[in-house]
Amino acid sequence: MDKVIDIQIWQMISAYIFILVLLAIVKIRGINREKQIVISAFRMTIQLILTGYILVYVFDNPSPVYTILIIILMEIFAIYNIYKRVKLTLSKKLKKIIAISMTIGTLTSLFFFVFIVIHISPWYDPRYFIPIAGMLIGNSMTGISLGVTRLVDGMQSQKNLVETALMLGATPKSASKEIVDNAFDSAILPTINSMIGMGIVFLPGMMTGQILSGISPITAIEYQIAIMLGILGSVSLTVILFVQLGYKTFFNEEDQLTI
Repeated sequence: MDKVIDIQIWQMISAYIFILVLLAIVKIRGINREKQIVISAFRMTIQLILTGYILVYVFDNPSPVYTILIIILMEIFAIYNIYKRVKLTLSKKLKKIIAISMTIGTLTSLFFFVFIVIHISPWYDPRYFIPIAGMLIGNSMTGISLGVTRLVDGMQSQKNLVETALMLGATPKSASKEIVDNAFDSAILPTINSMIGMGIVFLPGMMTGQILSGISPITAIEYQIAIMLGILGSVSLTVILFVQLGYKTFFNEEDQLTI
């Protein structure tokens, strides 16, 4: 393989021309997004630069303590981001369920992937553990965000149907089954759709990065297949935990709808 091409600072800065193009488009079209675009670009740059320096240190000084601390920070940020993404009122019980589902679902999938699928040694090797954790947690965060929105919106918009089913003798589980199923389906659909077009329509970020770094495309493909299956498993497990526990927060001990 050829030596990887090093991007110079001026070359990286030149890529910001795409931000200027986007700003020009929204300005001409009268779309009020300029401030959000600039802030997003600035935050992305600062966050990635800081992350790069932190990872350099962690990679040069591998330790289970550093790895665990970074995973904890990832989980906290992901859970907080879910709360911020969902533009609906969330009860304390539902927020707790979100946190529990994210933690159990992502960590279970992550450790299975690390110990069984690729068998990292040592298990806390940050060069593997942290990027894999980021992909699993990030995609699960997106999945739960969609699931939360659909579940809350469904329980509110179909309140009369649920109450009618309860009056006819249905249990909370059966009365809300369709809403729960729709929430789960909506949450996993983006991951399934991304798998359909992968390799033909687009090359995934991880695979592209590996190829650019000089790794054989075959090896990159093997990792990408494993990662995508891991992501699908993590999203599925995280979301099913959430919807199966989350719908219960809308009912009281007498099986009455509380919204």
